[in-house]
Amino acid sequence: MIDPSVFKAYDVRGLYPSEITEELFHLLGRAFVAYLGPGKYAVTRDMRVSSPSLTRAFIDGAVLQGGTIYDYGLLGTDQMYYAVAADGLDGGAQVTASHNPGEYNGCKMVRAEAFPLSGETGIKEMREMIMAGAIPAPPSSPGTVEPRLIMDRYIEHVLSFVDEASLKPFNVVLDAGSGVAGLVAPRLFDRLPGKTTRLCFEVDGTFPNHEANPLIEANRRDITERVMADQADIGIAWDGDADRVFFIDGSGEFIAGDFITALLAEAFLLKTPGQTVIYDVRASYAVKDVVAKYGGKALMNRVGHAFIKRRMREENAVFGGEVTGHYYFRDNFYADNGFIPALMILDLMSKKGMSLRDLLKPLREKYFISGEINTVVANMGIADQKIQELAKTYATGNVYMLDGISAEFDDWHFNVRQSNTEPLLRLNLEGLTPEIMEKRRDEMLGIIRG
Repeated sequence: MIDPSVFKAYDVRGLYPSEITEELFHLLGRAFVAYLGPGKYAVTRDMRVSSPSLTRAFIDGAVLQGGTIYDYGLLGTDQMYYAVAADGLDGGAQVTASHNPGEYNGCKMVRAEAFPLSGETGIKEMREMIMAGAIPAPPSSPGTVEPRLIMDRYIEHVLSFVDEASLKPFNVVLDAGSGVAGLVAPRLFDRLPGKTTRLCFEVDGTFPNHEANPLIEANRRDITERVMADQADIGIAWDGDADRVFFIDGSGEFIAGDFITALLAEAFLLKTPGQTVIYDVRASYAVKDVVAKYGGKALMNRVGHAFIKRRMREENAVFGGEVTGHYYFRDNFYADNGFIPALMILDLMSKKGMSLRDLLKPLREKYFISGEINTVVANMGIADQKIQELAKTYATGNVYMLDGISAEFDDWHFNVRQSNTEPLLRLNLEGLTPEIMEKRRDEMLGIIRG
């Protein structure tokens, strides 16, 4: 019996083997090819213990349905995107549960040019085919599968975003979280000057050290302690499939994704003024202010990689960023990537002759953000009620419903939205002073949790 709840807004994901099974992935491989057509497809997988068998099942289904499959093996989601776009394929699939604990698994899927399939287009149709037992009959002749390599080309592509010769020899602590960053990061950082301390680089889907989700403070403890003990210039950590990257400054302080978005926007605009940058509705005003300072055009967008990538194409945006550590690049086929930001931050530090903490100082002195605060809700109905209550309470502000509810006032602003993947309401808030931020944060949490 297949659980329809595993079909999410951006991927297929659930517990293995109670929700995610080889039987489901065989059907998913068939439905994937049935939906997109009998073309050429990349398949990659992460390091989870269940990933090899699930990948085989997916490939078997895809081949049965007439797909020509290139098996790129153990890689991150970034490399799957690159393989699809750079090799001109019709789509691709990465077997992964991203940042979830080891007992989870899933699948991220894209069409040509690495444009994502989502709950709105693609995943919905595949779910309906599978749940109704309505996958079209396979063709009389099955497709084929062959191994293919991408890593060397991918490494050169990522390095093309910076001037290697200008990078200064920083003291860097890296944490791969036992995920696929442990495969990729050595190939990059062995090329760079300076010292690197490498934590959790042994790729291991049992996650023996900590889960590969740096947004959770406990999972950052090792890298934070090491940065401080080594007096390092910067700490860089990745999630399990390495499509998201997170930063620690030299004092051990975790850096919010909207501040990194602002710094990356600055890096692009210093090279090519006047470009467009996309940022998500939750972000600090730091992003639009920095973009304006450097002569760019900042456009707010709803949360989610499918929406960001579509808007970037429409606007020909050079860069896009989300507060959760997803960063998107026009010259990376509009896809997100976890390694380009790491190199670009080091490049910005080199060019400006400043530590990461010094680069952040003007932002931290002006913008006081709550960070994303999550509240569990029993069901969607309660979440909708809370959003309506907030709309009434804060009706005197500039209220808009681009994604959940947002409101702007003279000295603060907020966004509250439902998670696309979990039963959560997510609050992001910013004030002109720490006191205003804390007062409004507590006031709003009282309503959300009351």
